[in-house]
Amino acid sequence: MSRSQLTRTGILRMALGGAADAAAAEDGGGRRAPFVLRALRIALVVGLYWFVSITMVFLNKYLLDSPSLRLDAPLFVTFFQCAVTAALCFGLSLGAACGPCAALPALRLDPKVSRSVLPLSVVFIGMVTSNNLCLKHVGVAFYNVGRSLTTVFNVLLSYLLLKQTTSLYALLACGSIIGGFWLGVDQEGAEGTLSWTGIIFGILASLCVSLNAIYTKKVLPVVDGSIWHLTFYNNMNACVLFLPLMMITGEFHTLYHFDKLGSPSFWGMMTLGGVFGFAIGYVTGLQIKFTSPLTHNVSGTAKACAQTVLAVVYFEETKSLLWWTSNLMVLGGSFAYTWVKGLEMRKAQEDPNLKSSEKNETGV
Repeated sequence: MSRSQLTRTGILRMALGGAADAAAAEDGGGRRAPFVLRALRIALVVGLYWFVSITMVFLNKYLLDSPSLRLDAPLFVTFFQCAVTAALCFGLSLGAACGPCAALPALRLDPKVSRSVLPLSVVFIGMVTSNNLCLKHVGVAFYNVGRSLTTVFNVLLSYLLLKQTTSLYALLACGSIIGGFWLGVDQEGAEGTLSWTGIIFGILASLCVSLNAIYTKKVLPVVDGSIWHLTFYNNMNACVLFLPLMMITGEFHTLYHFDKLGSPSFWGMMTLGGVFGFAIGYVTGLQIKFTSPLTHNVSGTAKACAQTVLAVVYFEETKSLLWWTSNLMVLGGSFAYTWVKGLEMRKAQEDPNLKSSEKNETGV
């Protein structure tokens, strides 16, 4: 997940999570809805997730690397999207007393809480910035492979930081991902489209996504377990931290000489990018709620495949058989890892005699 894979995606558990109860109520106080209705609802939610996620990637590619826009200010683009997310969180919380938003908690900026969230915000900045810089330097078609090592870093950091081991089958799936990644890098080089800058930022993005998950779990108690509050504080901190970074990299000078700075269409696209960045968290939450975490991961893998094909067609690119093989290895490895972890979690739940260490491992 581009920012799909981000604290912003933590909005999936925002106070709107109460919608699960509403869904049960609308089905007649506990009665399951007819199969056709449930299938249609799931199809709509999955379709919405695919639309928002894929559109957001193409939109960010336009903002970051469009020949017609010619804006070389990736930190500013990321800063603006964080600002839109924070503004939407605060704006929606103002409607907490209204009927449609009654479930949303009120937000207020507490400096003490903000300082406690700061370590996570630093990792968060590294994550969203690396994601966008990777997208800026590689094509949309290669973007999924370029950031594909998140699962590998999950396993590595779980062992180094949490002392949790991983099963042989899960490690084999990681091997497929690593093999697909390096084959993809080799084929990008063979086609003359390889950007080592993009590859490095893709690896950093994968590492930061894994670290972000770990730090999110550590920081959640500071905000009483509220993902909604954490998202607000995280993006507010990010907005402040981005300012000196933009000054150091000279992006304020770039913006001053940007010929489209007064263009309504430019700001419209920027705002739309921010709204989609916020929306991806919500639709991710919907997909998990109406399906399951396992199904969500499978859907994400299928979405990545569709995104790759769309990018190749849209940008009229020609790719070799080995290039497609690298994508299949990454997607197949990701799917296999998700499936294996799902089976292990189910086994841990069904076997009461399973060692606690094994139960913890299956939850990586």
